[in-house]
Amino acid sequence: MTKRYLGNIITQNPTAPAGNFQDSAASGVWSLAEALAYIKADQWPIPGNVAAPSTVEVLVVAGGGGGAQSNSTHMGGGGAGGLLQNSSYSVTPSTSYTITIGAGGPASSNFTNQGNGSNSTFDALTPLGGGFGSRGDDAGTGASSGGSGGGGAGKTQISGGSGTSGQGNAGGEGSSSQFIGAGGGGAGAAGADGSETFGQPGGNGGIGLASSITGASTYYAGGGAGAGNGGGGTGGAGGGGDAADNSSTSGDNGTANTGGGGGAGWLNNTSAGTGGSGVVIIAYPDTFPAPTIGAGLTYTSLGSRSGYNVYKFTAGTGSINW
Repeated sequence: MTKRYLGNIITQNPTAPAGNFQDSAASGVWSLAEALAYIKADQWPIPGNVAAPSTVEVLVVAGGGGGAQSNSTHMGGGGAGGLLQNSSYSVTPSTSYTITIGAGGPASSNFTNQGNGSNSTFDALTPLGGGFGSRGDDAGTGASSGGSGGGGAGKTQISGGSGTSGQGNAGGEGSSSQFIGAGGGGAGAAGADGSETFGQPGGNGGIGLASSITGASTYYAGGGAGAGNGGGGTGGAGGGGDAADNSSTSGDNGTANTGGGGGAGWLNNTSAGTGGSGVVIIAYPDTFPAPTIGAGLTYTSLGSRSGYNVYKFTAGTGSINW
């Protein structure tokens, strides 16, 4: 007569109980209650070697645009890098997903426009780099469009660059009658226009957006401030740089790994700020094992969010898979 083992499940390849499975009766033996719990948690049939997550939370921010500088007082701030976030992004086990961290855009110098910030990427999520701010000299051109648009220059009333829908907002419009530049757009709001009143500072950068993906509410993708004949504006929350005032100070750089736009410069004796570099942050339940991260990426594993593993990628290009 054949004897049957009742009441438990024996795996084909027994493994020693560990981690979430350390309460099992013996190596490779799982009670029906345990098996049911693991099935409900999408962790069966691989006890001891937990399956990959089916979805992850993702925040992707591109590099911010640089602020403008020339021989005039009325330059625009850089636009913030585009921001995309997804609280349930589908992933497939043993599949590589590309990550790229966009660099911040360089500041313009006298009579020279510079480029936008660079795009960041996680798989199909690719926000655009922020637009650079407009210069106010005779050779100045319009502010650039991007994830968020750069701020326009004053006096000649140059319009701000446009933002990309779902990623950011437009830069403000420069003053039509005063030497006052506008702020660059942010992920949460457009940049402020240049004032039409003499002696006012440049327009403030647009505010960014707050995310709690790391476990703490943090702003990202704030616009850089514009410069005016009454001083420099204030960068938007989320890493936007302040503009130079009417002394010897220079525009502030956008904060690294926020996608903040650079602050505008003031006349020839100051410089504008560069855009802040972008960032990619990924969070997933800590019941799953750590991913494999390819060479070329600079990252930090954060422990500040209860119940989740959080990875913050701050530079480079590479891949990740579970």
